[in-house]
Amino acid sequence: MIDLCGRDVRLRSLRPGDLKVYTQVYTSAVLTRYLGVDRMDEDRARATFLAGLRSDRRITLAITEPDGEAVHGLIGLLLEDYGSSAMITGLVLLPGSPIQGRGAQAGRLLIDYAFTHLGIHRIWAGHRRDQVLMERIMLDAGLRPEATLRQVFRTQGRWHDVVTYSALSHEWGLVHAP
Repeated sequence: MIDLCGRDVRLRSLRPGDLKVYTQVYTSAVLTRYLGVDRMDEDRARATFLAGLRSDRRITLAITEPDGEAVHGLIGLLLEDYGSSAMITGLVLLPGSPIQGRGAQAGRLLIDYAFTHLGIHRIWAGHRRDQVLMERIMLDAGLRPEATLRQVFRTQGRWHDVVTYSALSHEWGLVHAP
């Protein structure tokens, strides 16, 4: 079980009781608008949630307040089958949550965990080019711009360009050492 606590946010492993929030996110047209997957129906969201609980390659974490249990968002990490890299997936904070504006801190906690506990060498993430607010979050999380992948995924009936960012473990240790 993963339990990471930062100043303003906590990341913890999903539990069966978190299904309601997970379903709320992945069945919402608003909350999935910029994600790399289309909005799901409730059955598919439930199946994806349950598969994620059993996966050793896809880690989805609940974002809570440091001393709370209520889920205010989700963030994921996909451990890639080749090399020693991982992709941050699906950062979503619920509208009106008390941790609004803390996405970069959640990303930084996850990156540090991947480097220090999982032995990952390279972390990368991306956002749709038209989601301009994510650039600041990526940079504040400690990721650096890398490339634009043209028409890399299709959601909502359209192809989307994705701007990618990355961090390397040896650079992270120099900049973010305790």
